[in-house]
Amino acid sequence: MQDLKQFVVDIPDFPKPGILFRDISPLLRRHFAATIESIESMFTEQEWDAVDAVAGIESRGFILASALAERRGKGFVPIRKKGKLPPPVVDIGYDLEYGTGVLEMQAGQGRLLLIDDVLATGGTLTASTALSRQAGYVVQGIGVLIDIGIAPGFRCEDHVPRIVLQYG
Repeated sequence: MQDLKQFVVDIPDFPKPGILFRDISPLLRRHFAATIESIESMFTEQEWDAVDAVAGIESRGFILASALAERRGKGFVPIRKKGKLPPPVVDIGYDLEYGTGVLEMQAGQGRLLLIDDVLATGGTLTASTALSRQAGYVVQGIGVLIDIGIAPGFRCEDHVPRIVLQYG
């Protein structure tokens, strides 16, 4: 899995000065299947059997989660930025490493795996977990492609995110 790290490109000062953006586009372009397999392998067969859907956090989490959902025969649930889903929606405000935001999702039920691309401060994952529960879902686990090392030992309620690529 570590050989995938060389295909993640650091982009300084994006989207704002002082932020180091991890661009996964080259990784997905060259090693999409291996990336998805790496995330999939973080969860056991029993864990996959125990979930109904895979939730992806906007926007790069969509790519990963939808591929996992298709591969495992599960549903896909999008978690979007405010104003991107038709009503009715449930929403939650949260802090980003460079501001604030609002996430939304449509109400539903079932057991989810939450998937995102990058763990930075943990604000997005914490908000997404709380939002999923407010919307009627049970979060069974969390998977993240990259942990950039800002929040070592991060836990999200009762979940420790599983990580493919560790930085920091």
